[in-house]
Amino acid sequence: MSAAAAELLPIVTLREAQRGDLDALVALEHAAFASDRAERRAIRHAITSPSMTLVVALVDEASAAPVLVGAATIERRRGSRSARLSSIAVSPARAGLGLGGRLLDAAEAEARRHGCTRLRLEVRADNGAGIRLYERRGYVRFAVRPDYYEDGMEAWRYEKDLGKAGDGTATRGSARRT
Repeated sequence: MSAAAAELLPIVTLREAQRGDLDALVALEHAAFASDRAERRAIRHAITSPSMTLVVALVDEASAAPVLVGAATIERRRGSRSARLSSIAVSPARAGLGLGGRLLDAAEAEARRHGCTRLRLEVRADNGAGIRLYERRGYVRFAVRPDYYEDGMEAWRYEKDLGKAGDGTATRGSARRT
């Protein structure tokens, strides 16, 4: 990317969601997904839950307040070294800015911060962009869940080894393949 092109990219800030983000998160959910949307109460729960982290991406608009344009929800279970990326959403109007990759990086960092050594996720079998992102980032498909989504689409399950708890490095050969 040229220096001139880089200057045109908006400034993006990632942070944990706050209660005041709820309306914007509900609007993002409706913009990003045609079905299988999280309900308002589920989003509110994710913001306040001690076993979940909801990371938001905000674009700094020069003429207005920052706009929420992406989110990732990470779930953890006590005693488990696996975390689950249960949702990643990017505003369709902001596609192509690399927000999905930045949110995925943040989800992995959050999982590591909580001592998790694996991150798992489900992705629609027809979501080519998502599948390419996950596979480029080292995720390995290990299962298929038929009829997973409301419309009957199957989900492909992926996992990435995040390394030993706390060291930030990945080890080879620990993810299962199908």
